[in-house]
Amino acid sequence: MDIRKYNRIAWDNEVKKGDRWTVPVSSEVVKQAQGGNWQIVLTPTIPVPKEWFPPLNDLHVLCLASGGGQQGPILAAAGAKVTVLDNSPMQLERDRYVAERDSLVIRTVEGDMRDISQFADARFGLIVHPVSNTFVPDVRIVWKEAFRVLNKGGVLLSGFSNPAIYLFDWELAESTGKLHVKYKLPYADVTDLDEAEKQKKLEKGEPMEFSHTLDDQIGGQTDAGFVITGFYEDRQGPEAKDPFRLYMATYIATRAVKL
Repeated sequence: MDIRKYNRIAWDNEVKKGDRWTVPVSSEVVKQAQGGNWQIVLTPTIPVPKEWFPPLNDLHVLCLASGGGQQGPILAAAGAKVTVLDNSPMQLERDRYVAERDSLVIRTVEGDMRDISQFADARFGLIVHPVSNTFVPDVRIVWKEAFRVLNKGGVLLSGFSNPAIYLFDWELAESTGKLHVKYKLPYADVTDLDEAEKQKKLEKGEPMEFSHTLDDQIGGQTDAGFVITGFYEDRQGPEAKDPFRLYMATYIATRAVKL
């Protein structure tokens, strides 16, 4: 399976379905950001601490696999020079929509988060990478490329899934609330679902997911050369009806610096 091609189409479908990560911010949110009152999320609910950000005015920012008209427009309104890279054309269209609606300057680039060779070394001062690398099979190359395109002192803000959630039978958990360990880690839809389950997912057009070990998510950042200077955990809000949130934090956010 061509994962990049499949997930591009799948995320275009998520836009059509109105997934929460595809809904652009309002003009009021943009206006507040222009006035200095802004926040973004890397994970479902907790805003990124303001002290995690370098000064944004005229800062070159890469929103990596971060289309959807959310983080990019807010940072642009706050004064940054924003480039949004995403695999989904319709996600990028959300950013262009907000930019046109609210007179923002945002560059959009369709591409794979694992291959950002079009960007020069030391091009950016900040990378914002919300939960998205669960949709690619290999994550270490993402960290290596992020390190390359950041300048010295540049900051990488990342969100990612706690791999423990992939241990469980999701369908059973969502239907009954019971957590039953079913899979070994690392997990991948393409190899760990049985044929009937995989076919059901394909028919629904849902994105294919991959768990990544903490060794790859956190150790991969430090192996790439980053120093991790911030960390917090998060979980879905109650409206998500996520059975896991009652027992554990399901998302992780990190701040890493290229020294």
